[in-house]
Amino acid sequence: MTLHFSRVGSAAEELEIWSASELGFSFVISNESRDGPGLHGKPGFVASWRPIHINKPTIRVGGSPFKTFAEAETACEAMLAHLIR
Repeated sequence: MTLHFSRVGSAAEELEIWSASELGFSFVISNESRDGPGLHGKPGFVASWRPIHINKPTIRVGGSPFKTFAEAETACEAMLAHLIR
């Protein structure tokens, strides 16, 4: 199963956030840093998920933050596979 992430907002914005949804689940990847513009936190790509049709907070994907976007994307796809089993 492949999630297709799209950038939220324009590339000119300081926030780096991507989202994808599939089979009733929403996934978000954000690029965080300790300082500078954008989201602040432990440096890296933080992945999270939540059910689309249930109003609950997001759940961080294990292993976050990841060093690369590709690692975060792969972790989201593995989480989706686990959720739909």
